[in-house]
Amino acid sequence: MQLRYNYRAYPDASQCRALAKAFGCARVVWNDCLRDRREAQAAGLPYVTSGELSRRRITQAKRTEERAWLAEVSAVVLQQSLRDLDTAYRNFFDSIKGKRRGRRVGPPRYKSKKDTRQSIRLNTNAFSLQANGTVYVAKVGNLKVRWSRRLPAPPTSLTVTLDSSGRYFLSFVVDTEPDILPEEQADTGIDLGLSAFAVLSDGRRIDSPRFLRRAERKLRRLQRELSRKARGSRNRVKARVKVARQHARVVDRRRDFHHKASTQIIRDNQAVYVEDLAVSGLGRTRLAKSVHDAGWAAFVGMLEYKAAKHGRTFTRVGRAFPSSQLCSTCGFRDGPKPLHIREWTCGECGAVHERDHNAACNVLAEGRRIVAAGRVETSNACGARVRRVHVPAQRGEAGSPRKGQPTQAGIPGL
Repeated sequence: MQLRYNYRAYPDASQCRALAKAFGCARVVWNDCLRDRREAQAAGLPYVTSGELSRRRITQAKRTEERAWLAEVSAVVLQQSLRDLDTAYRNFFDSIKGKRRGRRVGPPRYKSKKDTRQSIRLNTNAFSLQANGTVYVAKVGNLKVRWSRRLPAPPTSLTVTLDSSGRYFLSFVVDTEPDILPEEQADTGIDLGLSAFAVLSDGRRIDSPRFLRRAERKLRRLQRELSRKARGSRNRVKARVKVARQHARVVDRRRDFHHKASTQIIRDNQAVYVEDLAVSGLGRTRLAKSVHDAGWAAFVGMLEYKAAKHGRTFTRVGRAFPSSQLCSTCGFRDGPKPLHIREWTCGECGAVHERDHNAACNVLAEGRRIVAAGRVETSNACGARVRRVHVPAQRGEAGSPRKGQPTQAGIPGL
């Protein structure tokens, strides 16, 4: 399975200029190739192939006076930008034809130097891990990296990213074997909410940290300072970076919370069942800010790829399942209830239920029923073993041929 490992990088002034040049060249190649394909489509001409674009917009463009500066960056950066454009078109065509699951994917768009995120992608021909702990990037130099953990295998590709707050990150993609954990007898159903971030069927509650709500006061002050700065001034740039850094802190804290909570749940349970929520629909209601602050989609995605990595079972329960209307004791459906009702009594058996815990128990029962139908492999309520389907890992990415400079696993020098 393929996994991505992110590390913070600290380039010096000359390396920042080289990276900025690489970001710009990759963006120009993307826009030039996209413009050629759009013009060919508007003129009714055949689809321009990648080989023709590579010859026209990279090889021949370097020999012209207008694009001679493309030769100042690694050719791998330019070729990978063209490959990323091909991937964007492929995803768009697959979405139109119904081959791609999920939301409809739009056609590729032009990139701007004012985008909040700049990135370049490299294969093993253009980067390598050095013995002193640095990462060599072609025509950039040796970048200092803060190694927070070891790489489990030699990386197959590298993405260098600059975010809106001015931070540089190195993202390695590695091919690893699943790290199977010892089997557990417990399984759990999870009900996600706003008052409590998650309620498990065993009664455990995970409180919602509300990172954005806690940072709103400081964000409002920084936004006021930004609005008072003159457009185009250096002070406005400094104020914008302060706002971006505050938002980055909120994102980092939320991601750290999601990782810790999802890892603990996966380690403690052999099977995890989660209700499939319509987050995009809830994001258009009056609860939109709280819904996006919770980050349910990112948390469920972490549960899914960690379950595949550690040999656990992960199942989504359909969003149409009435988990809040059923009695977890007798199964009687008592009808919909407004959100302010947190406890209710079953009209059939008289059992008193706490709303979130009752929903988590119902999700657990429905997940076991789905598993018993043969969709995944786990021990169901009767102890039977049934077939399991493939669960995709997090953010898969195609690797690169192992040519050029060698790389090694782990942290160099340690």
